[in-house]
Amino acid sequence: MSDHSSTNRVSPAGLLVALGIIYGDIGTSPLYVLKAVFSSEPISEEVILGSLSCIFWTLTVLTTVKYVLLTLRADNRGEGGIFALYALVRKNARWLLVPAIIGGSALLADGIITPPISVSSAVEGLRKLSPDIATVPIVLLILSALFSVQHFGTGIVGRSFGPVMLGWFLMLFTLGMVWIVPNPSIIHALNPVHAFQLLFLHHNGFWILGAVFLCTTGAEALYSDLGHCGRGNIQTSWMFVKTALVINYLGQGAWLLGHVGESLGDRNPFFEIMPPWFLLPGIIIATLATIIASQALISGSFTLATEAMRLSVIPKARVVYPSELKGQIYVPTVNLLLFLGCVLIVLHFRESSNMEAAYGLAITLTMLMTTVLFSNYLLRRHIPKVLVGAYLLVYLSLEGGFLFANLLKLHHGGWVTLLIGSGVATVMFLWNSGSRLKMAYTDYESLPQHLPSLDLLSRDERVPKYATHLVYMTGAPFPKLIESKIIFSLFHLYPKRADVYWFLHVNVLDVPYTTEYEVTTLVPNKVFRIDFNLGFRVEPRVNLFFKRVLEEMSDRGEVDPLSRYESLRSTGIAGDVRFVVLHKELSHESDLPWFDKLTMEGYFLLRKVSLTEEKSFGLDTSSVAKELVPLVLSPAKDFNLTRVEDEVTMAPVHSALSH
Repeated sequence: MSDHSSTNRVSPAGLLVALGIIYGDIGTSPLYVLKAVFSSEPISEEVILGSLSCIFWTLTVLTTVKYVLLTLRADNRGEGGIFALYALVRKNARWLLVPAIIGGSALLADGIITPPISVSSAVEGLRKLSPDIATVPIVLLILSALFSVQHFGTGIVGRSFGPVMLGWFLMLFTLGMVWIVPNPSIIHALNPVHAFQLLFLHHNGFWILGAVFLCTTGAEALYSDLGHCGRGNIQTSWMFVKTALVINYLGQGAWLLGHVGESLGDRNPFFEIMPPWFLLPGIIIATLATIIASQALISGSFTLATEAMRLSVIPKARVVYPSELKGQIYVPTVNLLLFLGCVLIVLHFRESSNMEAAYGLAITLTMLMTTVLFSNYLLRRHIPKVLVGAYLLVYLSLEGGFLFANLLKLHHGGWVTLLIGSGVATVMFLWNSGSRLKMAYTDYESLPQHLPSLDLLSRDERVPKYATHLVYMTGAPFPKLIESKIIFSLFHLYPKRADVYWFLHVNVLDVPYTTEYEVTTLVPNKVFRIDFNLGFRVEPRVNLFFKRVLEEMSDRGEVDPLSRYESLRSTGIAGDVRFVVLHKELSHESDLPWFDKLTMEGYFLLRKVSLTEEKSFGLDTSSVAKELVPLVLSPAKDFNLTRVEDEVTMAPVHSALSH
């Protein structure tokens, strides 16, 4: 399996950032898990012991073994998340894109549900102090503040949130121990027998399992945020986090044992185990922790979206790197969409108890899809098939049971999650399918065979001059290849005479600050190809870079930078530079099946809201010419077109010709 020293490194600062970024979701689950278990279930010793046993073994088998010990090792150059995993295994089979899209869209949907339920659960604790307090405005205010600070970067957020989460987990541990010490028998709940008895003997076992699953909903975030914190920091800090969680759950169970036969009602076991004098500070700390719970999914969503853009699964958007670490990213468009989604969820459900049914279903789907992809990763690493089969059997059975349990809550609000996830999956499918169709019809030609024609065009003064320096952005991987659409633009769409032709290619590297370029001279003083090798943190300001290249090549005597017009050249004025950006539009000549046509129309509709090539390359709009070139897919071949001769009008013509 992959091994990167940077991801394995453990440091006090890294551990603090890990606490601040990735454990908010799973770390705040004690706020609502046991409350959800007993929301419609009378308090009984059987359910108390059984649910606690399920919680402990779910955290152990799903979170610790599957994610912390196994899945975190499937890092893609230090990055984690379901699309990073897909990138590692996509060569195994094309169908693996399906679980990647399902899992990715479900995780983004979960990112919209997690902040509202987490923050609402904590803020509603204020009702113990003031029963009539309006919590919805407070929740919306907190979420607005959280999303507004994302542009500072998760590094700053993590350092500021880390100490708070450290205090939170110490509080969980302390509150739990206060109730465990006088009630040590509660530790018997860790026996897995109680879990089996609850699931297979209790009449409501699977419904309770759906509530139990809420204890591990943040497990996927551990993997998604791998690039933010590193494997070593996550694995080390998890031991502390899990201990605090289990102790707190057991403490709540001890309190519940003292209320057997009662109905929980509006009470929350989490707040009930707090001493009265600590209630207000506890609510404040819980609210801060749930803000951080939201951060875990937000930062994970940024990672997910960035990886999806690299794989052409979602439309391009602007990505900002607020710090020097590659994992620290901010995607403004995703941030805005998540914020709007969270606001709508809060306004629709209003209470955290109403959100519980919508919570968990999406992440169950993501976990199932991660299982499928990770099993293929294991095969790729030549792990024995019998072990891979055992892995699949265990986790498909376990997560399949959780999925069934969560589906029971579909009509109670789970449909909202599926609706959001389906919408995101549709966007992913349309963009990916459209990109594949477009790429399949991107033709490349040999550039050297067109160089003589390009030289002749440059010298033909009968053609109006288009620019002194004419620049095309090319995606061709090699200097001797060129897209057919560029040849079409040069010679057919509108013949473009220029003194010097340039073809620029941008290659993004995995190091942060590299700014290098390579020059390929195709025709001396006439045709050049420039390959820019830029670090991932370098903004691709192609306009500025090209001017620098022009200056350096002029100093070397490789190109004449001055204008070719004598009136301008005599005064030392530089020649004008024009960039041409080509946009493909679906041609009316295309004869596609109805489904493919619908897909392409959806793709081009999405492209209108995607980041334009001019902006993605940092081109100065004053020097950019945009051209539309037809994209012809499956041109119509079999059609009847018959010429009809008009004998009356043709007769005089024949007569005139005879004379």
